[in-house]
Amino acid sequence: MSTITTHILDTALGKPASNVTITLEQLINDGWQQTATGKTDNDGRLKTLTPEPIVPGHYRLTAEIGEYFAQSNRPSLYLTAQIDFVITHTGEHFHLPYLITPNSWSTYRGS
Repeated sequence: MSTITTHILDTALGKPASNVTITLEQLINDGWQQTATGKTDNDGRLKTLTPEPIVPGHYRLTAEIGEYFAQSNRPSLYLTAQIDFVITHTGEHFHLPYLITPNSWSTYRGS
């Protein structure tokens, strides 16, 4: 079984992005099924997205960054940032952070 955590850094401000909604979905039988959801804390982290370990499979993690930028009246090109990934082995921890600005976003596998 594996676990997933994430955090979001607003690199335009150099600060964590708090109160961002994040959804985890798994592809099951040609359809996406929501498996978890949560919001980032004041430090931009979501440590409890998968309090129970998850099984190998095809997943996607979606952050509602358009809503985050709208809270501070900053227009954003991207409304969501979605990481589409596959877990092939059990027992691994996946830390999948986001680096966001109103006009870009990126990710990497953290530790």
